[in-house]
Amino acid sequence: MKNIIAFAGTNSRNSINKQLASYASSLVENVTVTILDLNDFELPLYGIDYEIDHGIPDNAHKFLDAIKASDGIILSLAEHNGAYSTAFKNLFDWMSRIDGKLWSEKPMLLMATSPGARGGATVLDIAKGRFAFMGGNIIEDFSFPSFNDNFSEGKITNEALNSDLKNKIASLQKEL
Repeated sequence: MKNIIAFAGTNSRNSINKQLASYASSLVENVTVTILDLNDFELPLYGIDYEIDHGIPDNAHKFLDAIKASDGIILSLAEHNGAYSTAFKNLFDWMSRIDGKLWSEKPMLLMATSPGARGGATVLDIAKGRFAFMGGNIIEDFSFPSFNDNFSEGKITNEALNSDLKNKIASLQKEL
């Protein structure tokens, strides 16, 4: 059986992106899903001086090991001021010091959501432009708008958006 990881690019305990990633991962059939939480991988703020003095922290290695051990990735990025959350960017920077191709060409569904109508589209654009250079194999991307209006009780309530996500999941499923 294939193994996928799902996570949100944020350390928010009540993350809407984690809810979306969890829901999306529940739609993938015949896989084992591991939901990762950035809070379980605390890291010091990346800096070359810290790296020289202390090396690369174990939690960066552990998260990268989870990526490498998976057959696919579902990632929903939080958008903070139009970019990655600090917690995600920090993890991303640490992992890139271990392996510049950190995504390891694993098939990925890349998503973002927000309370607003653009659904994290700006951070998705940033990630799509960057991840390809770092071993990212983005099969599909999904911008989910107006989270609070379209998601309830652990699932997408807007049928058109739900159908769109299911089609994207089917594309990911074919690549696993």
